[in-house]
Amino acid sequence: MQRRRSSAAFTIVVTVVMLIGAAAMSLILLVSGAPGALVVGVLLAAVPLAPLISTYMWLDRYEPEPRSLLVLGLGWGAFVATSGALLLQLFDSLVFQTQDVFTATVVAPITEEAAKGLFILLLLFFRRHELDGVLDGIVYAGMVGIGFAFTENILYLMSAYMGDGGQAGGLGGAVGLFIVRCLFSPFAHPFFTAFTGIGIGLAVTARSKGVRVVAPVLGYVAAVAAHAAWNASLSLDDGRNAIATYVFLMVPAFLLLIGFAIWWRRREGGVLTTALGDCAQRGFLDPAEIPWLARIPARRFARRYAEKVGGKAARRTMVAYQNEAVELGFLHSRYLRGVPPPDFASIGQEHVERMRALRPGVLWPQPTGDRRPVQMPTVPGSRGTGHGAPQ
Repeated sequence: MQRRRSSAAFTIVVTVVMLIGAAAMSLILLVSGAPGALVVGVLLAAVPLAPLISTYMWLDRYEPEPRSLLVLGLGWGAFVATSGALLLQLFDSLVFQTQDVFTATVVAPITEEAAKGLFILLLLFFRRHELDGVLDGIVYAGMVGIGFAFTENILYLMSAYMGDGGQAGGLGGAVGLFIVRCLFSPFAHPFFTAFTGIGIGLAVTARSKGVRVVAPVLGYVAAVAAHAAWNASLSLDDGRNAIATYVFLMVPAFLLLIGFAIWWRRREGGVLTTALGDCAQRGFLDPAEIPWLARIPARRFARRYAEKVGGKAARRTMVAYQNEAVELGFLHSRYLRGVPPPDFASIGQEHVERMRALRPGVLWPQPTGDRRPVQMPTVPGSRGTGHGAPQ
């Protein structure tokens, strides 16, 4: 009950803050230029959204995060982080009157990465059970970064459309900037913030208190450093080093990060198999179910099979059961590693009870190729713990 109240409070507070940020950014956008410039900015900035979001959703397939939290992450990046960073940068310019180059290379990376990373930090404190490790940190960081880049791109594209600093402006100017920001470097902000996500993901899985404190700090420092290096290449020497920095630093680093994320996702398959095997030994599920839960291709096959023999209702039941089992498996894995969330017992109890309620309607494929639908034997109540939670 306490966890539900905390989760509800987190969602309400973040939503309210996001709405305030949305109002602030809407006002900024409206006073920044003509309606035509705003329309062009929004349309062009929206082009990379679908591919970027699809990429992070693909990474998130092993243990899909709640869609509501992913939407909140996008909204936080688009409205809260952007407006917060702008306010901090405005304060810096008014109080310290720093030069534009210093603002771009130092102030902007510090303030923007702090504003974006704050969302993942809030998840760590208030929705800790939703963070199971590094991959979750990368996914949430990606969503926040995508949202931030969307709003920032609108501002830049509007400015390019209206023309400034001797630039002609118009649609040609906006399209030119669109190619640079939205086609060549759409991953920049998700990439920077991924370091913060990795740091917080490591903190979730670490037993050492020192690592739990240091990892997020080092992740944030790495995010700021990567952001500062990119901004410096654009700001110093009239941007003559931008192409070299992009080709020889940004692209290789981004590819390494993607490779790391894919490797980590595959690693999670083994982690999930081990955890579910231990869950089966404790009586939370039948061992014969594990092959249809631990690997994504097998999950998809089981869902198609359930729909074929039992209709859409059977598919929905299969999806719900698989999701509950996967959540239980990753939660149990954290217990086995000695880093469970404080309320893991009650969360595990809920997963076990929902699985027990769904199990009679789950139709599994026959490993022998028999086309008849199969129901697994009834799984007895958990042994030894007395409350069904993963112990």
